[in-house]
Amino acid sequence: MPRHEEEPLEHVVERLINGDDHSRRVFLRRMGAFGLIAGAGSVLSACGGIAGERTSTLSAGAASSQIARHPRTDVGNLTVSNWPLYIDEKTPKQWERKYHASLKYIEDINDNEEFFAKVRQELQDGRSIGRDIVILTDWMAARWIRSGYLEPVDRTNVPNAANLQPSLMSPTWDPVRNYTLPWQSGMTGIGYNPKKTGGELEGIQDLFDPKFKGRVTFLSEWRDSVSLMLLGEGIKPADATLDDVMAQLDKLDENAKSGQIRKFTGNDYAKDLADGNVWACVAWSGDIVQLQSDNPDLKFLIPEAGAGIWSDNMMIPQKAANPYGAETWMNFYYDPKVAAELAAYVNYVSPVVGAKKYAEEIDPGLAENQLIFPDEETQKRLYPLVDLTGADEREATARMQEVAGA
Repeated sequence: MPRHEEEPLEHVVERLINGDDHSRRVFLRRMGAFGLIAGAGSVLSACGGIAGERTSTLSAGAASSQIARHPRTDVGNLTVSNWPLYIDEKTPKQWERKYHASLKYIEDINDNEEFFAKVRQELQDGRSIGRDIVILTDWMAARWIRSGYLEPVDRTNVPNAANLQPSLMSPTWDPVRNYTLPWQSGMTGIGYNPKKTGGELEGIQDLFDPKFKGRVTFLSEWRDSVSLMLLGEGIKPADATLDDVMAQLDKLDENAKSGQIRKFTGNDYAKDLADGNVWACVAWSGDIVQLQSDNPDLKFLIPEAGAGIWSDNMMIPQKAANPYGAETWMNFYYDPKVAAELAAYVNYVSPVVGAKKYAEEIDPGLAENQLIFPDEETQKRLYPLVDLTGADEREATARMQEVAGA
């Protein structure tokens, strides 16, 4: 079919959400044409009968998406905002040499909400925030999409996006990845020292065992802590209601007041775990991998009931000065060899198919680490985090602030 006669895919998605079965068939055909059929099922599930706020959110995201066309030019200068210690030293220089470009790399994202607060006024005013790429976590990425703060990605400039892991292709908040590509993924599970706990742990319920009173911590990011607790009760986080979330927050409050929970933390749980002050905690996989290099006794548990999986996503903010340059960056880091070099440094889950092959050349042990390259069996026990929106999200956040004493 001639290109100008093909209906934009996001329009098909929008009609699909509204119940058009013809769109369902068209959607499957188009996804197959782009080699994305493995991710189509989850999109169709998301579109077929999820009532209430999530459906309206998806519809809004699809309706506002656009087909981007960014002409190829000299890359010039590129400004990237990322989290601290989230990139190696070699690959940025490789990108600069390849594109004869100049990179301004800023490690100024320490917390999703904190960073959003710094740039909110410019975003709300429709102005540039002075970055070409920002890297933010799933739920914050969803907020930026809903609010119209992002420039769509010209996928013709990112052919390596075809290397995206199938399980990450179709988040409900960006169903055909018009606006985002994962930078790295990670797991939320349980970090612990079996020499302190007296043996192996089985699940999140162990953190409420009275014999560990005052020796456990939970993450102050409620989506992580609550998702693990919900899985322990047999509830998939993505299916959780506000009532489900609030019940878990009440449980956290009760255990904080009793002294069972030592404190709520960010990454600072890592030092306490390494020093032995904390015996078990809700933890992020990459932190534990890094800690194990100094203390091999430490373990990361993915319970049989499941653990959380999340991504930090590359995004092009509105009015970015260099969207084409941003797309060359995305494409570069989706080269499997480059992705392997990055994974070897940051120790989080690589979202790039083929990276494991090159990781084997760097370090065979790295390639076999389930916290960096999880196999199919491990992936079956990983679930997206809680996905509340709008007023529900604000209510849960306010409750967590009360619980954590913020």
